[in-house]
Amino acid sequence: MHALDIICEDGPVIAVNKPNGLISQGAPPGQENLIEQVKDYIKLKYDKPGNVYLGVTHRLDRPVSGVVVFSRNSKCAARISEQFAQRTVEKRYLAVLETPPEQPEGKLEDWLFRVPDESRVIISREHNTQAKPANLSYQTIAVKQGKALVSILLGTGRMHQIRIQFGSRGYPIIGDLQYGAKQHFPGFQNAPRSEEPIALHAWRLKLKHPIRYDDLTITAKIPESWKRLGFSDDLIQ
Repeated sequence: MHALDIICEDGPVIAVNKPNGLISQGAPPGQENLIEQVKDYIKLKYDKPGNVYLGVTHRLDRPVSGVVVFSRNSKCAARISEQFAQRTVEKRYLAVLETPPEQPEGKLEDWLFRVPDESRVIISREHNTQAKPANLSYQTIAVKQGKALVSILLGTGRMHQIRIQFGSRGYPIIGDLQYGAKQHFPGFQNAPRSEEPIALHAWRLKLKHPIRYDDLTITAKIPESWKRLGFSDDLIQ
């Protein structure tokens, strides 16, 4: 059972720090998922009878932790979703890489192609009409025991973008066996594959409040399990 960690409630906006291993949405009936957890929280806190509305504005992959933003009404959900669609939301991630990048900071640009009928992407070429451009900027925060903690600013929000862009260059995210990692996340070697975390965390989102239209910044602490990697929140500004 994953505990619900509410990190922001501001009018219709409700944000949580999703633990890795928890499905955001689309879980089979009866399986624990983030949406039902938040709905149960709203139902109890606001004494809502019947079905509870919850606007889903974006999602995180199951093995990824961090900020997920919802809305308690449909109008504001549409306004927030539009910001994600127009790429006006500032999305910052943290990752621990198995190997430090050759350059301590830089920009990665690729064309990504989603493999049909599979939950994975590959690096493609620009002339592939089904490939989409992907870019991010990164900066190395610290290096410990041969592993690198990096801060990432997303320019685009493609499926598995951070994972493939670092993994394809020989700097896979710890635990991300799908994209080149050689080691499991410490302590999860014997866990079911679906529950294994990777060292990728949606750390901070900056968006416009859907009613006031001022800046709203939401930050999620990194998981306690990252201490096994030698990194904690005190390294991060």
